[in-house]
Amino acid sequence: MGCLLVKRQSSGELLWGVIVETEAYSQEEPACHGHRRRTPSNETLFGEPGRFYVYVSYGIHHCVNVVTGQANWANGVLLRALALPGEPERIAAGPALLARRFGLDRGQDGLPATPVSGLWLAPRLPELADCLGAGGPAPGAGDVSPLVRCCRIGLSQGQDWPWRWYLRASRSVSRRAPGDRRPGLDRAWQPSLRSD
Repeated sequence: MGCLLVKRQSSGELLWGVIVETEAYSQEEPACHGHRRRTPSNETLFGEPGRFYVYVSYGIHHCVNVVTGQANWANGVLLRALALPGEPERIAAGPALLARRFGLDRGQDGLPATPVSGLWLAPRLPELADCLGAGGPAPGAGDVSPLVRCCRIGLSQGQDWPWRWYLRASRSVSRRAPGDRRPGLDRAWQPSLRSD
């Protein structure tokens, strides 16, 4: 949470966004793609941690996960939403929108999440590293926890597992937990294009 997803464009420019919402999956629970068995389509999820697992949802939408845990056990974190500097706040507010904005598809499945691959994860921005590392309030969040932990969404089974997290101060979250109001523009956090 709070790390950057970065993609090197064919022009050499970098496209990046801050991860503001995630969901976790593990082989022992029914919503995980590796729960029933290992197949050619979910093979990456059983591989070495630190790789991207990209799958197709409902036959039309791509979704991007980062493989975690250990090899030979299906664990992953779905990247649910990003906040992109200088772009509309909801442009990547959902797994399919995120993949579409970054031009990600099955061609990136299995790539290591390192700069050499052209698609990688980078450390948190300083203003998020401080609050998320210490558990203090996020910029604009007031005097509350910077992260919301709640149940996963969009599932037919395993939706009661509280394995979804999002940055409370972000307006780029796909769907907020019941009772958690979207922050006003004066209290919202959005990444800036500054380089410091």
